[in-house]
Order: sequence, then C-alpha cells, then structure tokens
Amino acid sequence: MPTLNILVIDDERALRQMLAAMLGRAGYVADQAGGVAEAAAKLKGGDFDVALCDIKMADGNGINLVRDSRAAGIDTVFIMITAFASLETAVEALRAGASDYIIKPVRSEELLNRLSSIDTLRRLSDENRALRRAMADRAPKLYRCTSPPMLEVERLIERVAAVDSTVLVTGESGTGKGVVARAIHAQSKRRDGQFLSVNCSAIPEHLLESEFFGHTKGAFTGADRTRKGLFLQASAGTLFLDEIGDLPLPMQAKLLNVIEDKEVRPVGSEQVRRIDTRIIAATNANLKERVSQGRFRDDLYFRLSMLEIHIPPLRERPADLRGLMRFLLRACEPEGEAAELRKLDPLAEEILLAYGWPGNVRELENVIRRACLLAENGHIGVSDLGSGVVNGGAWRAPAAAAPGADEPLRERMRTLEAGIIQREIEAAGGDRRLAAHRLGIGLSTLYRKLEELERGGLVHGAALQPGVE
Repeated sequence: MPTLNILVIDDERALRQMLAAMLGRAGYVADQAGGVAEAAAKLKGGDFDVALCDIKMADGNGINLVRDSRAAGIDTVFIMITAFASLETAVEALRAGASDYIIKPVRSEELLNRLSSIDTLRRLSDENRALRRAMADRAPKLYRCTSPPMLEVERLIERVAAVDSTVLVTGESGTGKGVVARAIHAQSKRRDGQFLSVNCSAIPEHLLESEFFGHTKGAFTGADRTRKGLFLQASAGTLFLDEIGDLPLPMQAKLLNVIEDKEVRPVGSEQVRRIDTRIIAATNANLKERVSQGRFRDDLYFRLSMLEIHIPPLRERPADLRGLMRFLLRACEPEGEAAELRKLDPLAEEILLAYGWPGNVRELENVIRRACLLAENGHIGVSDLGSGVVNGGAWRAPAAAAPGADEPLRERMRTLEAGIIQREIEAAGGDRRLAAHRLGIGLSTLYRKLEELERGGLVHGAALQPGVE
C-alpha cells in the first residue's frame, strides 16, 4: 500500500491537477502548490516525503527551491519536472540536492515507477534502522512452553498472526506480553516491516499526540524539526502499545479514530497521512472494570478486544517452571562457553520451584541472572538466590533435617541439603540413579555429596546403605 505524501509544484494549473489526480488514483496522498512561494510555505511544515517540482515557474526557479529547502534541513525528496531536456539543467538540479528529474510530458507509468522506487528505498532505510536496534539488543531464542495454558497461547498466536486485525494481549506484569506481541509480528506477513514498542504510561500526557502522530517544525515550543510519529514510523509493520489502559480518555478517542480510519494528522499539520500499521495493545489492568468506572472508552475496548490473548501467571503453570529455569541458565552463559556451565544445587532448585513468583517470568529471569553473577565455581546455592525468594517461598525442610537456629548459614544449608537428598533416595527405594535424576544432578555428583555429608555426620539410614544403580 503506497504511503508517500507528495507535493505537486507547478504553475500550470491543468498539469498539476492532472498529476495530483493520477497520484490519488494510485493510492498516494497528493497536495498542490502553484508556485515557489506557496511551495516553500508548505514544505516548511515537513509534511511531504516527495515533491514533484517544475524547474521554471512564474515566481521563481525550482532549483533554488531545492537549494533553500536543503539549507533549511527539509529532507523531502525532490523529483524535478522540466521541458528542457539538457544535461546542464539535470546536473544543476542534482547538485542543488534533487534526487531525480523527469521530462515533460510526464508519463504516468514512468512517474509511478520512480515513486515506487523511492518508497521501497525509504522502507528499506527504516527497516535497516530497526534491524540495527534489534541487533544491539538481541534476545535469545524463545522458550517453548509445555504447559497446556501456554500451548493454547501459542495456538492463538499462530491464528491471529495470519490475519491483520488489532490484538489485545492481557496478563499480569512480567508474564511476557511483549514477547507474545513480537511473536505475532514475527509470524505475520508484516515480519519484514518494523516492530516498534511504546509504553503508554511512560510518555507525559502533553507529548502523547506528538509521539503517536508526529509534528511539524515549529508546531510547539521545542519542535525545532519535523518528526514522524510512531504510527508513520511503523507503517507496513507493527506498533505495540504496552499499558494501553493508562492512556488518558482524550487520547483514547484519537486512537480509536486512527484504528478505524487508518489516518493520522501530525500536530501542526493540515495534511492527513495514510498509514498501514498493525496495532497490538497490551495491559495488566482489568479493562472491563475500567470501562464500568468511566476510565476507559467502551468503544475502544470492544475494538481492541475482538482478538484477545490472555497469558496466565507463572504460578498457574508450574509445568513450565523447571524448563524456564534451565533455559534462563543457558541464556546467562557468554557466547562460546559450554551450555549449562552453571548448575543449581538441589536445595536452591527446590526453593525456586516452591516460590510463588509474583513478578512472573520477569522476576524469575532477574533472580537467575543475579544468581549467575554471584555463583562460585559454577554452582548456584541458596545464598545466591536472594532473601526475598528464600524467605518468601512455600518450601519446607524435612523435619528430620531441621537445622538449628544458631548454626551458621553454610552449615544450615548443608543440613537442609542432606535432608532433601536422603528423602529423595528413600522415595526412590534406594535407587540412587533415579534419585540423582529427580534431583537434577549426575550420579557421580550425588556420590560426592553423600561422601561429604557422611563425613560431616549429616546423612544416615537408607542414604548410607548400598543402593540400586
């Protein structure tokens, strides 16, 4: 879908009207200027991607208009229109800053091909900038969840990616709403376009309209240059509006109009710009409740929630927890090092599995990253997890291995570890290989730990007897 905004500059009224009509039929937004002075005033607003400009006009020269526009920092692409097909004229126009020239009479096919090339180059430039941003903040491969609720989420992602409708992603903070939005974009036909993400709650209210729709130079104090808004930047791609529930009501009304009309008007501009942008919104708020309270527009809510994906909290899908922990541990390793270089001690793993994770996957990732930084000799112990996780979990040490309150932390940890190991061996009927598997450690590691704990008098009974291997 063409997205260029074009200014036709010619003092021949019939010609410029004919060109503007032809561009409109091709899907472009076209405006007109009857001379150099009128064109200069319109170009100053910075609304136009391309200017089709006659060279000789009654009130001035198009080449001088190009030169003055470049000096003013206007980045509109100029295609010069001339009836004087001379090398000198072309060279002078190009030296002034024009990108191309075309000879009268203008053939529609030739002009549309030139515009299509400009549009393609502009999109490639935008995509290259997006790619550089993505490479600078490259994320690891996504973890494939195994719990039934998340398998349903993956199914919905695949279904909604195939269509081009607005999507609402809901879930508690830290559940991965942004990850889901990126997955939808990556599986959609827009995957080669930009994915732009914005946190609606992080933008001051007085700047929201400018951030979303853009502004012209001089539109307000501090607007020293024209700026494209997020909707235009993400054209042919996806715009992710996180924390949509925090948008103020006036902005909600404007967003609804953009979704329905596929048009934006930059602040300070008289020009309406067509957009081709998919919107994915996300919130951790209860939008139905906010609608009943008058804090969120019901028409916008119904428009957004036509396709809704809810991400369950981590505590409701414990089947994903162990695999997520292993995945995040591997992600901590610098490139080139062996996978899973750092290992979780059994007690540390049991504490992580029993914790409620109110911050969901984001909190789990932060805890794992912190533990990896603090771990000694590649082993993550209880002391590496942080007191919030250790004291806030539902785990309990076996009664037979309860530590004394006056023991040092290291000794208390060894006592707790001994109780866990002994309980697993007993539960496995003495099968130490099975017990090691359940503990997530190797058989040789289990023997080493048993020997250390035996020397300290911390294991007894079945754990010390020769067992099945």
